[in-house]
Amino acid sequence: MNDTNQSKGQSDLFPAALFGLCPRCGERTLFASVTRFASRCRACSLDYDRFNVGDGPAAFLTLVVGGVILGLALIVELNFNPPLWIHVLLWVPMTVASVVGALRFSKAILLILEHRNQAGEGTVQDEKDGQ
Repeated sequence: MNDTNQSKGQSDLFPAALFGLCPRCGERTLFASVTRFASRCRACSLDYDRFNVGDGPAAFLTLVVGGVILGLALIVELNFNPPLWIHVLLWVPMTVASVVGALRFSKAILLILEHRNQAGEGTVQDEKDGQ
């Protein structure tokens, strides 16, 4: 996909989010820990603190992952009828890993899109005016 971001040497959206790449320079500097953003890019000094991803991804992912895990748990229960401890061993780690992994990916997508679209809190930019 050739868009304006590709001409600047930036990665496509999904690989950039998957690997935690800076939306400006493409270095792996987006995250300071598993799901916490760094305050700024160590390579190009882009200030990540100015972007507001919020808690939307966490709430949405918890509901989606919870629904998927519940469906899988019901299928296992109805087909195999395992003891409760088997459910705990299966679903608790799977739920935690799914939410944390998806949270990292979705937060990165939102920050990268906010940077690429020059979005800001409470601002709308008209493409015709350039303001």
